[in-house]
Amino acid sequence: MKPSATIINTGRGGLINQQDLISALKSGRIAGAGLDVFEYEPLATDSELLTMKNVVLTPHVAWYTEESIVNLHHEVIDDVVRVLRGSKPRNCVNIKE
Repeated sequence: MKPSATIINTGRGGLINQQDLISALKSGRIAGAGLDVFEYEPLATDSELLTMKNVVLTPHVAWYTEESIVNLHHEVIDDVVRVLRGSKPRNCVNIKE
């Protein structure tokens, strides 16, 4: 990564080794990090990540807005209605053809 890069992880905490990330941030090998998930949950209260000015941390709710909650409910209801009417759901992870 370029030294100007900012790494963002909102997927899985284990994708990034936190100690390596801290070292890279401290040494300037990367410019910053935005983390919504952590290698070990919950993040330790003495983690260096908590005191670093080039790090933004969120409690795995970065997606949350009032609008997103309403939208989520509508999507679920719409899929339930689709299934009850004999159609396939739009939002299905393991759908079989």
